[in-house]
Amino acid sequence: MPSWTIGHVDSERGYSGGEVQVFLLLEGLRRAGHRPILFGRPSSRCAREAERRGLTFVPVPMANDLDWRGFAGMARAFREHHLDLVHTHTGRANWLGGIAAWRSRIPAISTRRMDRRVKNNWRNRMVYGRFLQRVVAISPAVRDCLIAGGVASDHVVLIPEAVDPKRLIAACSRSAMRAKLGATDADGVLLVVAALVRRKGIDVLLDALAALASQGVRPQLWIAGDGPEKPSLEEQMAQLGIAAQVRFLGRREDAADLYAASDIFVVPSRREGLGVAALEAMGAGRPVVCSAVGGLPFSVVDGGTGLHVPPEDPTALAAALRRLLDDVDLRYRLGAQGPARIAEEFTPERMIAAHLRLYAEVLA
Repeated sequence: MPSWTIGHVDSERGYSGGEVQVFLLLEGLRRAGHRPILFGRPSSRCAREAERRGLTFVPVPMANDLDWRGFAGMARAFREHHLDLVHTHTGRANWLGGIAAWRSRIPAISTRRMDRRVKNNWRNRMVYGRFLQRVVAISPAVRDCLIAGGVASDHVVLIPEAVDPKRLIAACSRSAMRAKLGATDADGVLLVVAALVRRKGIDVLLDALAALASQGVRPQLWIAGDGPEKPSLEEQMAQLGIAAQVRFLGRREDAADLYAASDIFVVPSRREGLGVAALEAMGAGRPVVCSAVGGLPFSVVDGGTGLHVPPEDPTALAAALRRLLDDVDLRYRLGAQGPARIAEEFTPERMIAAHLRLYAEVLA
């Protein structure tokens, strides 16, 4: 296989699940003998991560979708770096990076991670019909959204995302982490790792926690993440009388320690492209209770590695949580099947190999 120079474009300021996947891919391409280059916002978290990992980062302005400096600067940088292929990773990157690749006559592909509807408008017809040669969908649900939005089915390729094994290595013992966060070995501990935004459905989980409390069941809930919904969630838990059970942990770098110290991982999302945090929890041997939305039914096997519940249904969510809290054997059985599920479908090696096959197809 020839060596390629591949430009990746990510317009995010922060660093969430999508960026974890981008860097998994970048490092995998480097190991395979290719030259990945990341184009992103100046002073972004991606810029710092690239520097820390010794990856080439090119800063380009991407303040908004009309930032002509962005696509003009990228087009110039694409040519200067003699790119063979461009791979975009966000909506704004699709637009600005897509224009730049098209003007530079460089083939381009994109990865879509959201399961929301793709609007069949002029802009998306330009992006998916002219700028991009292929679109990667991270789950069957995302693939269906793309096709329903008018993207040609033979241009959509399913490549599930992967679990970074380094993110599953706990540095702190279960008992020590529980002690740090005020839980005993006998307490039931629920864990959420998510941005505090409405689509993650954490308000539904708080209602379910209140329902459990009314039944005399009071597990602790740890919420790792930050976001604009935090004030309203704090107000909600105070009104529900469950503040003593809930800990907001903020953004954490020790997810592996939290997985190891918890009993049940919860994903009460309203929408979810795949659910990488759920995959990580499964890889760490934790059962997952999740909404049956988006890519979650694909990633989490109902009755195999976790339990599915309808979205926006705190009663059903409370019932599933109580079932696992009461049945230790079931909890362990579901958790024990998680690592095998990850090894079967969601390894970095599988994800990187699938991308290399796609790159070869497009470049041919």
